[in-house]
Amino acid sequence: MLQRCCFFRIFATEMRRIALFILLWSCLSAQGARPKVGLVLGGGGAKGAAEVGVLKVIERSGIPIDYIAGTSIGAIVGGLYAAGYTAAELDTMFCKQEWLSLLTDRHNDYSSEPYKVKDGITYIFGFPVMGDLKAGDIGGFGLIRGEQVEQLIDSMANAKKCPNVDELKIPFRCVASDFRSASEVIIKNGRLSMAVRASMSIPGIFKPVLLDGKILVDGGMLNNLPVDVVKAMGADIVIAIDLQQEEKKAPKRSADLGILEGLGDLLGIGGLLKWVTTRPDITKYADNIKLSTIYIHPPLPDMDASSFGNKNSARMIKVGEEEAMKHWDELIRLKEQLNND
Repeated sequence: MLQRCCFFRIFATEMRRIALFILLWSCLSAQGARPKVGLVLGGGGAKGAAEVGVLKVIERSGIPIDYIAGTSIGAIVGGLYAAGYTAAELDTMFCKQEWLSLLTDRHNDYSSEPYKVKDGITYIFGFPVMGDLKAGDIGGFGLIRGEQVEQLIDSMANAKKCPNVDELKIPFRCVASDFRSASEVIIKNGRLSMAVRASMSIPGIFKPVLLDGKILVDGGMLNNLPVDVVKAMGADIVIAIDLQQEEKKAPKRSADLGILEGLGDLLGIGGLLKWVTTRPDITKYADNIKLSTIYIHPPLPDMDASSFGNKNSARMIKVGEEEAMKHWDELIRLKEQLNND
């Protein structure tokens, strides 16, 4: 049984290599110029550190990146990489950031106080749990505003003189979801920090982002590995980094699910309940894996979306780097073919 699995794995790898050669050749013949390379960074919370490890290897290979698309933590990594930050600089960011405070808006000055009210905001051990709604805030959806994440992205993007998505050095798109209609929203302009905040707004944890009349939440609800997005940007070749570890299956249809969808229509949240009962993201995820040219899937079975921390980040970066090195021959063949083109 083990030999059979190994055979099929080797066979699948060889078929990918043949497909890569055919694709490169056809692109060269049709366009007379080198194919464009897209980079896709999937969502996965703290596991995004592994994407930094993969980026180190891609940089080492010398492959040029023409387009980037990301979801959730992949939007943070991808957006900053598109702004001009190197993998080494992102390594430093992941390993030195105080992620608990960053992601929870914790006020460290009040971290030792059980209860504190300041400027209309109630803090418990430094964590803001109640307060006056600010412009653009949406009550009842999540506790965390994500202000510190926005401030970090703003400062880093401003340092590279490209605070907006359409000003980035590499064309970039990130994915969010419209909460009411459960439809995919591709963000291609506006402040990078706001785009990233929308893409990472896990319902019930982070407050959604109100943009153009839409309530935007985590893009992973609909497209956690947006290969189709980067291909729509113009990418011929796609390097996809997937952080998802567990296999998911769409729910089976039943009369009860149909009743639930009908109730959602009456309440004005039919799109959301339809998503719950059909899970279109699962089908899209499988399709996007097939669309990728080089698929890199760092194994992180003992890590989850909340496994932040200096030691965890350093270990996940190493895992990403090691997994990417298993694809080194593919990356070098791609680099050589691009040079020939």
